[in-house]
Amino acid sequence: MKAFGNSMLPILKSGSLLTFTQSTSYNIGDIVFCKVRGRYIDAHKIIKTDGGKGFLIANNHGFENGWTKTIIGKVIRAGKSIKNISLSS
Repeated sequence: MKAFGNSMLPILKSGSLLTFTQSTSYNIGDIVFCKVRGRYIDAHKIIKTDGGKGFLIANNHGFENGWTKTIIGKVIRAGKSIKNISLSS
């Protein structure tokens, strides 16, 4: 997935290619792909958790985007390119 915009600077730069993975648990400070306001998937930081509400997500400048229960995965790598590998043996 490709990062777009400057809301996550300096952690994520616009145009960076992001690699993510699903997890069984997510923590405060994790950068995750999640549904934002129920409309679209975006990368944001978890700033608070609540068992009933889910995860409070925000950009890296403190702007809260709201609560979500839909986390697609956690960002594990960001860079200018992703190396292609052969899957055949």
